[in-house]
Parts: sequence; C-alpha cells; structure tokens
Amino acid sequence: MSAPLFIGDELTAAGYRLAGARIRVTGDEDPAELLAWGRDQSPLVMVGADLAGRLPPETLEAALRSITPLVVVVPDAGGAARPRDLAGWMREQLGVSA
Repeated sequence: MSAPLFIGDELTAAGYRLAGARIRVTGDEDPAELLAWGRDQSPLVMVGADLAGRLPPETLEAALRSITPLVVVVPDAGGAARPRDLAGWMREQLGVSA
C-alpha cells in the first residue's frame, strides 16, 4: 500500500514528510491538475487549505465526496489558510440550524 500524500505549501509539507507521508510542494501549477495527479498516486490525499482555496469549487466538492481515493483538506502549519467549514456548509445546504 502506498503512503499518504500531502499536496501543499513547503512548511506544512515538511511536517507531513517527518510523519512519513509523501509530499508535493505546490508552485504555479494548475491546482486541478495537481489534485488529479495526487488522486492517481495515493489512497489518501491531504490537500493544503491554500491549494483547496484555489481549486474550482465543483472540483473540490467532487474530490471530497469520492470514496476512493480519500481526499481531505488540512490546515497549513502557519495557520494562515484554513479549510472551509464543511460541516457548516452541509448544514446550510440541508437547511438545518446549528
């Protein structure tokens, strides 16, 4: 089984590398292409919040809903970019008050 994969900023990637994950530091590449590449590489893809924010919303939603590979959005090490509040979004979509 292949190791989990983190795609995102360099600082956060360093932490995931220490934890045993494979990493891909982002640059000027197309975010959707990076995500597609990552989904072909590992059964667990951790996407940095900054990269997730640059993805087209429909691309991110489809990836998060997929069963395989599992895709999750993680905060960056510096706390500058935070993942979207998925639970809040789901409550909003369902019309349920928190």
